[in-house]
Amino acid sequence: MSVGYCRGMLDATTRSGGTAAATPRAAATELLVPVPLVTATAPAPARPLARLGRVLLSPWSRFALLVALLALAGSSVLLFEPQKLLADGWPPQVGGVTAAVVFAAAYGLCTVAFVPRPLLNLAAGAVFGSAVGLGAALVGTVLGAGLAFGLGRMLGQDALRPLLRGRLLKAADGQLSRHGMRSMLGARLFPGLPFWGVNYAAAVSRMRWTPYLVATALGSIPNTAAYVVAGARASAPTSPVFLIALASIALPTVAGAVMAWRKRHHLRRR
Repeated sequence: MSVGYCRGMLDATTRSGGTAAATPRAAATELLVPVPLVTATAPAPARPLARLGRVLLSPWSRFALLVALLALAGSSVLLFEPQKLLADGWPPQVGGVTAAVVFAAAYGLCTVAFVPRPLLNLAAGAVFGSAVGLGAALVGTVLGAGLAFGLGRMLGQDALRPLLRGRLLKAADGQLSRHGMRSMLGARLFPGLPFWGVNYAAAVSRMRWTPYLVATALGSIPNTAAYVVAGARASAPTSPVFLIALASIALPTVAGAVMAWRKRHHLRRR
């Protein structure tokens, strides 16, 4: 048997899938074929930014931001005293409708920063007179109430609602949540309740935006009008209009104080 015949049989066996060993040339060819490297996939690293985002968006982090913003606003008022600008130093180059709009915006920001509304109402009357001053003061009142409500709802509600466990707190929350329009109207008409306190109490409750703003606008008219008219007529303190305005301020205040005293006495007896 010749050498060529044996080599042909070996090649045929290799091509047909037999058990014969591969030729040296084929083995060398297989060794030269690149084999893809398979690397183990490392576990995904922790995401510190995601954890940081969850911490920053937590209820108590947002509440801390609200406290910091209010503290900053109150400090800025004590430092710059914008109420003096509203009452005494109004820029002479700003007049007409523009002045009223600027005043209303400044009024709203000042109420968020805890500037007393009676002072701002007196300034509105002194700067713009009764009619325009009343309009600017009411717009500023609704604007400031809306800003406080939005801040409290967005930054403070989730943190403070679980703390409403006392009987009085639950009763107040239920009243504001179920009877928002009526409750807010009464709170605005009652002269003894602080404006900012009512704003943030309503924000923590489940009161809706529309009844809150409408009741704020309607309930603030009597008290605001009295202060604005008093500020507009302050130069004539003996005029009947000024005296009527003072009576409109004093009588509801005394009546509110008496009602609060009686209510407190009644609760103590129970």
